[in-house]
Amino acid sequence: GGKSCLKKSGCPISTLSNKQKTQLIQDIRAKHHQVKLKVLFKVLKLNRKTYYDNVKNRINQADKYALVKEKIQEIYYGYEGQETYGYRPMWGALRDEGFKLSLETVRKLMRSLGIKTTIYHKNTGKYSSYKGNVGKKAPNILNQTFDETIPYKVLHTDVTEYKLTNGKKVYISPVVDEASLEILACAVSYSPEMKTIYNMLDELADNLPPGAAPILHSDQGFQYQNPGYQARLKKMNIIQSMSRKGNCHDNAPGETIFNLMKREKLNRLKIGSLEEMKEILKDYIYWFNNVRRSNKLKYTTPVKYRNRVLSNL
Repeated sequence: GGKSCLKKSGCPISTLSNKQKTQLIQDIRAKHHQVKLKVLFKVLKLNRKTYYDNVKNRINQADKYALVKEKIQEIYYGYEGQETYGYRPMWGALRDEGFKLSLETVRKLMRSLGIKTTIYHKNTGKYSSYKGNVGKKAPNILNQTFDETIPYKVLHTDVTEYKLTNGKKVYISPVVDEASLEILACAVSYSPEMKTIYNMLDELADNLPPGAAPILHSDQGFQYQNPGYQARLKKMNIIQSMSRKGNCHDNAPGETIFNLMKREKLNRLKIGSLEEMKEILKDYIYWFNNVRRSNKLKYTTPVKYRNRVLSNL
């Protein structure tokens, strides 16, 4: 943590000027990337604005990118180790902070800092909920046309599994908005049965705006053929759409988001319990919706995209 790093530096904090504190923070961050700036600000009693003013006005005058390098590190290491920012999303984040740089400059600066996007491709195993014709199938309304731009019009859902370190499997049922990519609901349990799906629908109902009547697309899993599920959708004024049997491309937007969830977070961790999984997913979904920038959304976040589009309707 920040305090242990400061102890190693051997500097009595009370004797340091603000400029010396700024230099000390940079020295610590050079050796300990994981130490958050806000922790060091608190320990050193240094105002955030003062720090950046010092960086801008005094530190490393030979490097005109000193300030933007600090900001890149703050963004990259700044959210609980969620180190999956490529240079394009980083460019979008810097743009929102007032830095006007080319994509190529951002890429070179990230490379100079030794920053590489970390994506893991470990396969956690596939889950198929298809059990044949066990209920009523809905038509494939979307028919692989994934061009919705207005939030709350088209949603995608699926069930995916993850094996815990205790040997048990958990089943995750998220819902993603096709236009904004916002994850609107996510239920997780030890069972893929209907209770999990109903919990997902309860959360979705809480997050849909009044008057929304979206299409909800899924595969032909037994959960989605269930009469109870279909009755709940009707009550929620949701139109059901289903992929053709065995065609994952029919639910491509959903598959993409669910795979990202595994690659960016779940496959990087060893998760030991259902409760731990719930906390991790809660944290990831907040990050995904509010912090992560998508190339598809022109490097803005799902929530910002949703708010911008709805405000212009």
